[in-house]
Amino acid sequence: AVPQSYIVSLSHLSMKPLRMNNTCIVPTLLMLWMVLSGSASTRAEEVEETEDEREFDYMRGSEKGPHHWGELKKEWSACKHGQMQSPIDLSCARVKIIPRCQLLLTDYFSSNATIINRGHDIAIYWKGDAGSIDINGTEFFLKQCHWHSPSEHSINGRKYDLEMHMVHVSMENKIFVSGAFYKIGHRPDRFLSQLEKEIEHLVDGEVERQIGEINPSGIQTRGNMYYRYLGSLTTPPCTEGVIWNIDRKIRTVSEAQVRLLRKAVHDHAVRNSRPRQPRNQRDILYFRFKSRAKSKK
Repeated sequence: AVPQSYIVSLSHLSMKPLRMNNTCIVPTLLMLWMVLSGSASTRAEEVEETEDEREFDYMRGSEKGPHHWGELKKEWSACKHGQMQSPIDLSCARVKIIPRCQLLLTDYFSSNATIINRGHDIAIYWKGDAGSIDINGTEFFLKQCHWHSPSEHSINGRKYDLEMHMVHVSMENKIFVSGAFYKIGHRPDRFLSQLEKEIEHLVDGEVERQIGEINPSGIQTRGNMYYRYLGSLTTPPCTEGVIWNIDRKIRTVSEAQVRLLRKAVHDHAVRNSRPRQPRNQRDILYFRFKSRAKSKK
């Protein structure tokens, strides 16, 4: 995790973009990258969320609930004492608007995947190379995606029915999470529709199931307006130094799909979202991107 000495306020920096080699670079992001590429390296075990989710839960009043995560294990102390924890409220009154100059480049393609019931959520793990996302010249490789209901982040205090996280890791073990909001509507989510039969097998008691090649491009997370801030994993060990990129576009999901995701897990909880955490003067950047993506079969 990023040590206390690396926690900085970026609000004093100019927000005028610099142009270098036809690429827009924002000074605030340069400072953010200095934080992430400093001497504090993230250990491999800190990159992964806890897979055995029986060790914690989301129940109110539970001794293993969110307010006690940081007390359950020494390695989880950031959940209680961290100053850059996630999720947070993405308040429009607090954002710093960045000119439309950044290019968000995704390069996802089909790879063998496994669907896993982790106890509190359903996750898709790609076993091979499923592609990556390029952020300011650094490549983050897609590892897994999972869902939380209701959403963990909020916009101006409003939560949504579902939030999806795509977890990426760089060669230096830095973490980038791409998030998307969903509200219940008449149109189901196409990616979840593709997985419904596999999720139903988990309802029947299976914990892990090989599902063949899955193309993450089908998740459809490419909008052109994003929130970005520096935070943490939202489950133990709550590792800090995570770059969050939350899509402003609200997608639709069917009520049946949200119910299926909760029915399949083993904890019988009606929700699996961590309470919002203090912002602690962190900058929230708001981008208008020109997105570009390509997909390989």
